[in-house]
Amino acid sequence: MPLTKLKEYLDDHGVWYECLKHDKAFTAPEIAATAHIPGQELAKSVIVKLDGRMVMTVLPASEQIDFDLLQEATGALDVELAREEDFNEVFPDCDIGAMPPFGNIYGIDVYVADSLALDELIAFNAGSHTELVRMAYADFERLVQPEILRMSVQLS
Repeated sequence: MPLTKLKEYLDDHGVWYECLKHDKAFTAPEIAATAHIPGQELAKSVIVKLDGRMVMTVLPASEQIDFDLLQEATGALDVELAREEDFNEVFPDCDIGAMPPFGNIYGIDVYVADSLALDELIAFNAGSHTELVRMAYADFERLVQPEILRMSVQLS
């Protein structure tokens, strides 16, 4: 069962989604492999600070943030990866590092990699290291209203 807050939000908005269980995994490539999902379809949430303000970035598991691109796209002077202790309290109902890409329901802005926006379906952590939610990207974009940026590159 996905995170109650997320499930209620999706149900309240009449969105189709499916829940997928997988073996415990912590990194995006491990999750994609265990859940048998292409890395491009698996959306990972990465919390960064833009000029000290916490935001959520969402990108395919097959990519990594390019901090220079993110800085250029947002106009921030200072861009850095947030530490887990910086954001644990923002996501009290989630396992560490398993936040769904719905920063809007936690009160933080969401930025999505333009490459992820090309997908018909996306899957993402549902608050735990053993559950994913899969849904249409178009529904995700409609509900979250993220800013879509060129901010990531393929993992090497």
